[in-house]
Amino acid sequence: MGTFVGHIVPGLTLALLGLWHTFNTIKAYNLKGKTKFHSRFWYPFNIPFYSFKYLELILIFSFSIFAIVMQVLDFPLLKISLKLDNLEHATMFVHLVIYAGFTLAVELMHSPECLMGLTGILATTVFSQELLLLHFHSADHTGLEGHCHWLLQLIVVVSLTSCIAMTSFSSSFVPAIVLSISVMFQGFWFINMGLMLWVPQFVPKECTTRLLEGGLKVMVSAVTCETEEAGMRAKALATLEFSWLLAGIVILTSFMSLMLSGKCVERNRPSEYEQLHSSRSLDLGRIAMTTHEFLQVQS
Repeated sequence: MGTFVGHIVPGLTLALLGLWHTFNTIKAYNLKGKTKFHSRFWYPFNIPFYSFKYLELILIFSFSIFAIVMQVLDFPLLKISLKLDNLEHATMFVHLVIYAGFTLAVELMHSPECLMGLTGILATTVFSQELLLLHFHSADHTGLEGHCHWLLQLIVVVSLTSCIAMTSFSSSFVPAIVLSISVMFQGFWFINMGLMLWVPQFVPKECTTRLLEGGLKVMVSAVTCETEEAGMRAKALATLEFSWLLAGIVILTSFMSLMLSGKCVERNRPSEYEQLHSSRSLDLGRIAMTTHEFLQVQS
């Protein structure tokens, strides 16, 4: 993950996954309502003329296996490389493999309700181990890169907290939507880090990236700034970008909520009319019974 591609590809994957969950969580809440809503750690993939229910779990499982292989193999020599930082990155994906594999097995065995709590615990371990390995990373992240990783840990803390809350209160909408947003935020922040730390055009002013020659040109994950003032300005810019990204995600989530809630109101109107009509019919029935009883007493 200590490369440009190693941040862009996982970042894009997390961003799309978070966006997928955000959309489906809002949609499910609007369709089922507050009383019948039940949060999910994954959503079936259904589109017109095609249905692949377990596509999300299969993609998470496959991508995680591929990421582990990429971390332990040294390209282009195709030799096993057991560098400590690569093993730490691979371990993060190991927990994703465990979660996706177990959840897929549970669904195929048709026993999701019985093991829903354990699925939530496994999802929680994904974020807890990500936070642990980021906080105690063997690579000495300092300067701008260290600041970016510290901001990333803040997002992971939110993901971990909301995942625990979602496991404990599965009928609550708030932890479910917060978890979805935080996963999407992680993805976009990974992409931003890849651009800010590895692409010279996006590196802050008076800061530079270094290139190592090793068969192929590899961008080292270190950004050096000419002065302390330039380093402080780079960190302040990263904090601003962090805030701007969050604002954009909140705007996108709000827009989706408004669009889906508008459709939900139209769908709910007939049921509300039926409830009103049934209550009026019940009242008329009670009046008729009361009138009949009164006539019997008079006779």
